Amino acid sequence: MRTRKTKQWLLRIAIVAVVAGGAFLAWQFLRPEELPDGFASGNGRIEATEIDVATKTPGRVAEILVREGDFVRAGKVLARMDTAVLEAQRREAEAQLQRARINVATAQSRVTQREAEKAAAAAVVAQREAEREAARRRLERSEELARQGNIPLQTLDDDRARFQSAVAAVRAAEAQVAAAEAALHAAKAAVVDAQSAVEAARATIDRIQADIDDSTLRSPRDGRVQYRVAEPGEVLAAGGTVLNLVDLGDVYMTFFLPTQDAGRVALGAEVRLVLDAAPQYVIPARATFVADVAQFTPKTVETAEERQRLMFRIKAHIDPELLRKHITQVKTGLPGMAYVRLDPRAEWPAELQTGLLR
Repeated sequence: MRTRKTKQWLLRIAIVAVVAGGAFLAWQFLRPEELPDGFASGNGRIEATEIDVATKTPGRVAEILVREGDFVRAGKVLARMDTAVLEAQRREAEAQLQRARINVATAQSRVTQREAEKAAAAAVVAQREAEREAARRRLERSEELARQGNIPLQTLDDDRARFQSAVAAVRAAEAQVAAAEAALHAAKAAVVDAQSAVEAARATIDRIQADIDDSTLRSPRDGRVQYRVAEPGEVLAAGGTVLNLVDLGDVYMTFFLPTQDAGRVALGAEVRLVLDAAPQYVIPARATFVADVAQFTPKTVETAEERQRLMFRIKAHIDPELLRKHITQVKTGLPGMAYVRLDPRAEWPAELQTGLLR
């Protein structure tokens, strides 16, 4: 039994060794043996911009409409959150809006009433002023007749009392006008307050409706579903991630070059990528980022030789149009090699022109 098991293990090891050796020989055959002057290369890995599709408000996941690996277009509905609570809040806000509108109508009717009271008070003032004017003229005649001795003094005293009473009545009527004016201002302020309550209720409805709309999670751009982070029935906090998307229109490889090569990489320089999984294809790209700080260094940098060992991060983006043509083959995480043309006059090696994707 032990001998048989040992033979099986040896057979498996031999198979793995043959496969690994074949892959290595294929890579050695397809890759450039030596890069000519004006080129540099580095190991890298295909990456893409990742997007978390998350909830705006806390709630329960009602349904998820996509699976991992699905391609989605911008605007596609990906998931829905339970909106029962939000719907109830919206109905409550709509009831408050209706109540606020009724309050506006009531306040406006009070304004009309106060305006009528003010007009009535102003009419009373006019009446009292007319009575005061009549009393003044009567008093003037009585004073003239009293100086001539034609009327008794009692009549003069009565006319003076009537005049003073008419003056007081005018002042009382003017006070009623002032009170009616104040009541009118208060009624108008109540209208403004009621109208503000209407606007506040409308704003509340709009806010709740926005939360309801945001509870339908849509894809922000074209891409592929990478992970389903949550499942239907789970309760998430605000900002809880439901899905993770990969933007297949923003794919790049990150690799590292030493100081002497990184310093010669120009933004926009031509880059060609060869993936370990598909060495027969050469993918064109452009250098879009060169780090200005070394990513990893020796503990101390004192000599020129040590400075040459500083490694700088380079990012090469693949043309979005090319990605759209081969979108079903785009995968992230694949390792490979990146070849950079440092000298724009240098000719690409034949191995990096054969199989060039267009």
